[in-house]
Amino acid sequence: MITLALAGKPNCGKSTFFKAATLADVEIANYPFTTIDANNGVAYVRSPCPCRELDLDCGHCHDGFRFINVGLIDVAGLVPDAHKGKGLGNQFLDNLRAADAIIQIVDASGGTDAEGNPVDPGSHDPMEDIRFLRFEMAMWVAGIIEKHLPRLARAAQGKEAALVDLLAEGLAGLSMTADDIRSALAETDVDLFTADGDALCRFADALIAINKPMVTVANKADLASPDLLAAFPPEVVRTTAAAELALRGAVSAGVISYLPGDPDFTVKPGGTLTPQQEKGLSMVRAVMQRFNGTGVQEAVNRAVFSLLDMIVVYPVEDETHFTDGKNRILPDAFLMRRGSTPRDLAYRVHTDIGKGFLYAVDARTKMRVKDSTELKSGDIIRIVSTAK
Repeated sequence: MITLALAGKPNCGKSTFFKAATLADVEIANYPFTTIDANNGVAYVRSPCPCRELDLDCGHCHDGFRFINVGLIDVAGLVPDAHKGKGLGNQFLDNLRAADAIIQIVDASGGTDAEGNPVDPGSHDPMEDIRFLRFEMAMWVAGIIEKHLPRLARAAQGKEAALVDLLAEGLAGLSMTADDIRSALAETDVDLFTADGDALCRFADALIAINKPMVTVANKADLASPDLLAAFPPEVVRTTAAAELALRGAVSAGVISYLPGDPDFTVKPGGTLTPQQEKGLSMVRAVMQRFNGTGVQEAVNRAVFSLLDMIVVYPVEDETHFTDGKNRILPDAFLMRRGSTPRDLAYRVHTDIGKGFLYAVDARTKMRVKDSTELKSGDIIRIVSTAK
């Protein structure tokens, strides 16, 4: 499963975002370090389901949208100098090891200082929070590399290729590969045999950007001044996790119809709302109209589909009826890296299916597809294999 990590300073709304995205029972409070131990949950990416265009009812989607699970980790808040152990820094950074991508949560309202303490809204610059997270992560990785580099350099005996492989072994716990290291070296033109502290920081920063790509979320956007919001680059997702959490609660109570990622919601006919509930939902709707939704689903989708460049593929056993061996229509939706082939899909279904792979069939066209064909998002593929 793909794993995303929520990162940011304390009290920026990470736990609210986590609960809204997963409906997990977590503590939410207005003070730093509410989260001490990492919370692990399941969130979902939203993707159009092919059943509608095929005039089928798959029974696995919601109003034509498939929700595919991804792991989500809400880790302890990060403060300046975390790489030196300040706050819960080491614990926070260790929790990022398994993350494929990071969703950085920033308090867009400027209502918390660098360490997460409440201050007057607008008195803290949220742009500082964006910059310091990547700096802390780069310093953390640079420190790990600097600690082991002299020993690895001696073992490599002046051969860069050998040093790259040795460093990859040392960074395996961070899920960093030799390819990641080579890409970072090419981007920074750093010589690891002669690199000083500044060069290692530049290299580590590039390595982090490659291996732990990050989408930034301007949370509490509804509380931010127009000037603060305007300062965020266009690629930053404007979000109000509190509104999303309120909507999820209203859905659970059966008073509204809403799918995560929708730009609006509908009050169910015959439902009885208290004046307070009506007022609350009216406020949520006004926020959604400002930002075209709450932004929570957009942030998760952007991390998976844009940062990690994933596609959704549907394997079937019967290409005529789009079913599996139990006659279920489009029962499985797999997230695959763009560029994956039918053979990659076969291995994803089961190792034995991959080993016995013979050929694949495009269920829409009923035509065989070449093993080297790059799959597209929404493809429905039958795998023919010697394995059963």
